[in-house]
Amino acid sequence: MRFVNPIPFVRDINRSKAFYQGRLGLKILEDFGGFVLFETGFAIHEGSSLEQTIWGEPSVPEEAYGRKNLLLYFEHEDIDAAFENIAPHVDLIHPVERQAWGQRVFRFYDPDRHAIEIGEPQKPGAL
Repeated sequence: MRFVNPIPFVRDINRSKAFYQGRLGLKILEDFGGFVLFETGFAIHEGSSLEQTIWGEPSVPEEAYGRKNLLLYFEHEDIDAAFENIAPHVDLIHPVERQAWGQRVFRFYDPDRHAIEIGEPQKPGAL
């Protein structure tokens, strides 16, 4: 067995696709309409259709999918440039901060209130 990837549920697949492609710069590998797979292995799925498939019914449409129980982690070689490009367009959790383990990161919410962390790459064995 091997873990493949998380698939966050999204309310509006086009809005989320535009966010991850346009704002975060992810490249689309496959677009199946209600499911989008990016080159990095990250994927998003239109929530109500996947809820119907898995549980037999969609959830309440007004509820946010993000519930402060999952953090989607990405890395960027130039954390300051990423922050300048992304921060003005998102609901920030916090600006670039150095973490206790030495890595600089910033965090924000995507359109569905999933928490996202962008961190500078860690060197193996640096911790």
